[in-house]
Amino acid sequence: MSISMSSASLPVFQTALTNLSHLLAKGQAHADAKKFDSLVLAQYRLAPDMLPFTRQVLIACDAAKLSVARLSGLEAPKFDDTETTLADLMGRIQKTLDWLQTVPATALDGTEAKSITFPVGKDKTRTMLGEDYLKHWAIPNVFFHVTTAYAVLRHNGVEVGKGDFLLGPNA
Repeated sequence: MSISMSSASLPVFQTALTNLSHLLAKGQAHADAKKFDSLVLAQYRLAPDMLPFTRQVLIACDAAKLSVARLSGLEAPKFDDTETTLADLMGRIQKTLDWLQTVPATALDGTEAKSITFPVGKDKTRTMLGEDYLKHWAIPNVFFHVTTAYAVLRHNGVEVGKGDFLLGPNA
């Protein structure tokens, strides 16, 4: 039996974002225990030319919801990108998870050959078939930003490890 577009997307994104929220909670606990403002973590970047931690979380959320919206034809909710604290970011993750929960499997299943055109940078687009888009763009994009957020936390001394990153849906 082949897997469906819904089973290859929704639970994957939900698990990645749930794990990301868990990482943020550990980041907040670390800041509280060490008595420093967690905004230090929220604003941190590993290199001068990369986006800060906050943007990594926002993009992970947006990548999940927008890819599902593009595949399903549903309209994704628009968020204002005003989150600044780890608590705000956890709220953003939850709003994204809440929306993903509303997407019916039937809206995604059968979209393997659907033509998906999406922005790449500020003034370019790319077109891929749905299955290729999901496997080679959407999922890697979400995991890139979740992994980068993980690396920022780990670099800053938050005690997170592979088990936290791969926590999974039944933790």
